[in-house]
Formats: sequence, structure tokens, C-alpha cells
Amino acid sequence: MSRFLFVVLPLAGHINAPLAVGEALLDAGHEVAWCGPESYLRPLVGPHATVYPTGSRFYPEQDRYGPEALRHVWDSYLVPLAQFTLPAVERAVTGFQPDVLVADQHAFAGALVAHRNGVRWATLVPSALELTRSPGDAPDVEAFVRAHLARLREKAGLPTGDDVDVLFSPYLVIALTTAALTGSAALPDTCVLVGPALGRGPAYQDFPWDWFDPDRQHVLITVGTLADSVAREFFATAVRALDGLGDRLQAVLVAPADAVPQPPDHILIASRVPMLRMMPHLHAVVSHGGMGTVGEALANGVPLVIAPIRYDQPTVADQVSRAGAGVRVPFVGLTAEQLRAAVTAVLDDPAYRAGARRVGDSFAAAGGAAAAATHLEQLALKGTVSR
Repeated sequence: MSRFLFVVLPLAGHINAPLAVGEALLDAGHEVAWCGPESYLRPLVGPHATVYPTGSRFYPEQDRYGPEALRHVWDSYLVPLAQFTLPAVERAVTGFQPDVLVADQHAFAGALVAHRNGVRWATLVPSALELTRSPGDAPDVEAFVRAHLARLREKAGLPTGDDVDVLFSPYLVIALTTAALTGSAALPDTCVLVGPALGRGPAYQDFPWDWFDPDRQHVLITVGTLADSVAREFFATAVRALDGLGDRLQAVLVAPADAVPQPPDHILIASRVPMLRMMPHLHAVVSHGGMGTVGEALANGVPLVIAPIRYDQPTVADQVSRAGAGVRVPFVGLTAEQLRAAVTAVLDDPAYRAGARRVGDSFAAAGGAAAAATHLEQLALKGTVSR
């Protein structure tokens, strides 16, 4: 059996997939360890799992959009986090001696330490941010990213001229999507498409399942966990959009309890939901376009309305639209009338659900967490890196 070390980011959209892949490896009899903030990981991996703590850095809230949002998250979070966690990842590699290190694509310290120590490593790609972004799309952003990566290589003590691409492992890149969404986009030579890696997800036993009326359609509205600073107006727009539709649908809006004062009876405000368990009961999802939510919805054949905010979300929205699995609407300036029209379109036109099912079928065929685990097992069999 082999030893796998996962270096992860403490963000909801980045943790569910590695948890599912790690569980598949454990089920196959391998050893799995984790490197990240212990306060975040321990409730997720359990009391007996091996965790190499990195300490924590807070994710900065922001109200930026487009390339400026990308620059901000690199400057204020991703690069400082990589520098901060380099020593901890080094201790994890020394202590655990993994056969393969599995690094979130934006947990740069994992790739840097693996490369420096001659450990085979795999890139786990939970988003479309780098995977389908071509240098020609935004050359200034590409230059900005590459300059940061060069400085990180220097910070990690790599020799001058060592230009290893920490975004894409030369051994294995596992992307949690399929060609049904990426289309003809050029991908790295080492890239495999396995579709979403879905685990069980948190149960959240306090969710009021008896609130669902089986005679009405059900809609989930969520903009993820990192958009609180810009989401309040969107929440109000969503409630206005669905007001008056209580005879045909119920909606669950994932938002703070005080986000929508006195919502109508057919709209439930919940600060957290058992999303994976809920998906089979849904008829549509309104989302910001995070790959985690999109993957979970499409895996269940649920069409989407996507209001992308930033990062890879516009790309994901366009992919879903091209696949015929949903509708893209604007986030900034979205009106209640626009959102109502989009929601009723995906509910009433069976073509959208058919499109979602086609993508979901491609996910099932790709294999998800089990396929990712198999690729990692094969990489582990190749042994250490020759230097």
C-alpha cells in the first residue's frame, strides 16, 4: 500500500473533493495524511486522521470583479499563504514520507516542497480558474501570475532557471470536470478529467426536511461562502424574483439569518444546508458558478441559473450555458424580472434538464473520486523521482 499526503486550502470549494478522494484511497487500504489548518481539517477528517498543521490565514473579503479580483486574491491570500505554509509542508513531507503528494492547484507550497524534495506530486484542480484560462484571454493577468510564481520558486529556494510550473504537475493533473463542459479547450498533457469528486458532505441534522412540499418544485439559491460582502443585494433580488410563485415552488436561500427580513412563507432562509443530500430533491439551482456547486447540481441532473461574480465563475457559467444545462444572468445589475425569467425558463423548458443530465452522465462515466484515486495509485507505483 502507498502513502498519500494531501495539501489543501481551508475553503469550502476546495476541500470537499480531496476529502472524497482521500476516502476512496483509505477504502482501498492506503495511508492518507493531511496538511492544512488543524482547526479546519480535524472536524472533517476525524479524530484519528494524521494532520500536519500549517496554522491559519484569513481569506480577505473583497468587492472587486474581473481581473482586479484575481490580482487581489493572489496578492492578499494565495501567495502569502504559500509563503506562510512552506515550512509546515516541509515538515509534513519529512515526517510522513509520502509516495505521492496531492496538492490543491492553489496550495502552491505543496507543489514547491514536493518538487524540491524529489517527491512525485499530483495537482488537484477544483476550479476552472487556471485550467481553461488561456494566455491570450488576459495577457496582463497571465504575466502577473507568472511573475508571482517565479518569486515563489525563489522563496522556496529552487535554483535559478528551475521553472517548474507549480500550477500543473508534470506527473499528473486531476481536473474535476469533463469535456462536456471544457469542450475543445487545450489542457496539459498530464491532465485527466474525472468529473466531480463527490463525498457524503456534512449531514446538518437540523435541516427541516418536512418543510418541503412534494407537490411543488424546489429551488436552491446559493452564492457560496466567500461572497458575503457583495451578496446582500442579490439575496433581496432573489426574494423579489420568486415572490408570488409560492403556488408552484419553494426555495431555499443559503444566507445569514438576518439577510432577508420577513421572507415569504415559500422561501426558507438557512445559513447552511446539506447540499449533496438536497440535490436529488431539487428542480433548479441558482448559483454564483462555483465549480463545487455546479458539479454537484449537474451530477444530479439539476439545471442551473448562474450569476457569476468573479474568478473562474464567468467561464463556468459560459460552459454550462454552451452545454444547454442552464442560463447565465448578470450578478451586478441583475433585476428581479431577469432572475424570475431565468428560473422559470430552466424549470419549464425540459431541454435544460436534459442538458444537465447529459453533463451528469459524462460525470458518471468519468468516475469521480474513485477514478482520481486510481490515477493516484498508478502514480505511486512509479516510485521516487530521479534527480
